Amino acid sequence: MRNRTRFLIPVLAAGLLSAACSGGGGSSTPTGPAGDATGGAAGGGAAAPAGGGAFPRNETLYTSGTQWGPPANWNPLREWDFATGTKGLVYETLFMYDPNTDKFSPWLAESGDWTGDLEYTLKLRKGVTWSDGKPFTADDVIFTFELGKMETVPYHPLWDWMKSADKVDDYTIKFTFTTANHQEWANHLYSRAIVPKHLWEGRSEDEVMNGVNEKPVGTGPYAYQSHDQDRMVWVKRDGWWATKALNKDVKPKYIVDIVNSSNEVAMGLLLQKGLDLSVNFLPGIANLVKGSFGIKTYYDQPPYMLSANTTWMWFNTAKKPMDDKAFRKAVAYAIDTKKIVEGVYGNLVKASDPSGLLPQWDKYVDKNVTSTLGFSYNPDKAKQLLADAGYKDRNGDGLVESPNGAKISLKLIVPAGWTDWMEAARVISSSAKAAGIDIEADFPDYNALVDVRNQGKFDLVLNNDKQLANTPWLYYDYLFRLPVQKLQTTTNYGRYENKRAWELTQQLDRVKPDDLAGMQKITSELQKIQLEDMPVIPLWYNGLWSQTTDSVWKNWPSSAPNTPKYPPTVWRNWLEMGGTLMLTELQPASGG
Repeated sequence: MRNRTRFLIPVLAAGLLSAACSGGGGSSTPTGPAGDATGGAAGGGAAAPAGGGAFPRNETLYTSGTQWGPPANWNPLREWDFATGTKGLVYETLFMYDPNTDKFSPWLAESGDWTGDLEYTLKLRKGVTWSDGKPFTADDVIFTFELGKMETVPYHPLWDWMKSADKVDDYTIKFTFTTANHQEWANHLYSRAIVPKHLWEGRSEDEVMNGVNEKPVGTGPYAYQSHDQDRMVWVKRDGWWATKALNKDVKPKYIVDIVNSSNEVAMGLLLQKGLDLSVNFLPGIANLVKGSFGIKTYYDQPPYMLSANTTWMWFNTAKKPMDDKAFRKAVAYAIDTKKIVEGVYGNLVKASDPSGLLPQWDKYVDKNVTSTLGFSYNPDKAKQLLADAGYKDRNGDGLVESPNGAKISLKLIVPAGWTDWMEAARVISSSAKAAGIDIEADFPDYNALVDVRNQGKFDLVLNNDKQLANTPWLYYDYLFRLPVQKLQTTTNYGRYENKRAWELTQQLDRVKPDDLAGMQKITSELQKIQLEDMPVIPLWYNGLWSQTTDSVWKNWPSSAPNTPKYPPTVWRNWLEMGGTLMLTELQPASGG
């Protein structure tokens, strides 16, 4: 989830926040103007409190921070831009996955097991109905997976190694494969939203992927209520299967996801108790957590947030001198990540482990490899590596030239407006130049950046596309996938080619998730290749931005004892990682 907004400090809190911002910026979703609870936009760019109006405040959960603009579609296959809650609140998945415990829980499925080397048998939960009253059966699951045969459906690559999905009976499905990619399959089990065959069959491929699917019909706890330019409204529905089967009951009657344009709007609503949960990046939040503002975060001290993804700096290894691993290693030692963590973010993020694996994946980190081959900020070491590889300052300007005497002048690109990353890029530029490496920060428009990144027409770029998930295989697939295509749209932006690393990544995919030793053996080898060749540099862990208040709802997830430990977020694709269960644990605040 790329969640960003413009960096605007709220006027009412500017004095509190200015000391903590240190020139840094906001990284949450840019969204449209917020308004009042009846759906009318607040005038003059100011946000009215979200309470009152058509939705009783004590029955309504107000969230904000995921929606970039007015809700545009309710299509669960469009995982990058569906209205907040489409998957998780309405459409559900076969399993839930808890990233904090690394555990799967049956959800629409009752159980699932590998019943052969290339065969997986799934048993569905009985008694589940769609919100229109029709029964949920194996036909719906098979139909959903077979939609992936359409080339434009995001999970189309699954059919490169899935042979068939066959109905055994109304509640049993047998999946057969040509290759047993255990890691990928486990990911599909909790991330694929199941859609009703009786409403989706007959749709063209264009309608399947581009249809808005307004007023969706799902199996989840909420139904479509209404939407406007500035909000998405869901209403709790009767007959949710989990209430009877699992004794789970979501507490808010209404969920209103507010669309807002800036940190100023989000912070203003949060301080006025017009928001219950903000998943925006809010700079300076540490001062508010420490103050008497009633705002809480997952941790009550740095880094305040759970880690959500790693920010990597990609080298374009198809261009000189980035094709030289000695040069890449020198750059790694030249970056002052501590200055980014402390100065840009005010300790709201953590410096990455040299492996780049998130803290929740620490069990896969080979400490012997990272302690031997890992790197840290050391400009003297960077200069020595450059000198040993023949990079010298031949004209006395303090910047090295290539061994053949060619000038080195590189651009590090991050999107214009992503002010925290812009400031981080300036830090990288400054520290690299101090070590003799000419790197300039450059801020193209986001779409322009994506274009040159995908075509390989860049020098250096920051990226954090891959989120926390059930398997580190996703990260290694992101780093090492081959073959390199003319357009690299989701993986291996640096066009790094290492056949052994790709073979190991494919081997990792075939290891069963419960074979920890087997996974550790392969991830150790991958970390060795990664740190010896340094095709990318992991820099810091972005936080799962989340700020809550107890004015209307309490018992939010936190690190405190006797509180839920689910991810406290409504980011797209995180409700199936515990966000929905968070809603079942909420309690009305006294007097709320």
